[in-house]
Amino acid sequence: MNAPKSALPLSPASPLPVSLRQEVRCAVRFPIALPVVLSSGRGEIAAVTRNVSASGVVFEMGSPMKAGLEIHFSMRMPSAVLGTPRDVLVNCQGRVVRCSMNQSNYLAASTIDDYQFVEQ
Repeated sequence: MNAPKSALPLSPASPLPVSLRQEVRCAVRFPIALPVVLSSGRGEIAAVTRNVSASGVVFEMGSPMKAGLEIHFSMRMPSAVLGTPRDVLVNCQGRVVRCSMNQSNYLAASTIDDYQFVEQ
């Protein structure tokens, strides 16, 4: 006999300890340091990329950014990374998903929700 769904006990999913969590990535990340300026409704922050993928990027910077903040930035992707005859400028829009501090700076992870290649 099958019990109706409403009669089944509900228990909240218990999160795994950090040491057992496995990060799921949608795209290959490339460790590359590119200077960028992050723009938001709160101003601009100079940063350097630490790794870049088609769906996200990690920035290192001197001040924190709040998760959920929408940002705009441009990256000049090196031709050697892209396999193109010359560097390509990419305008990106995304949002900060987390920010933490390392030894001396802040690391902010951001999605890349939209991007456009700029003709040069």
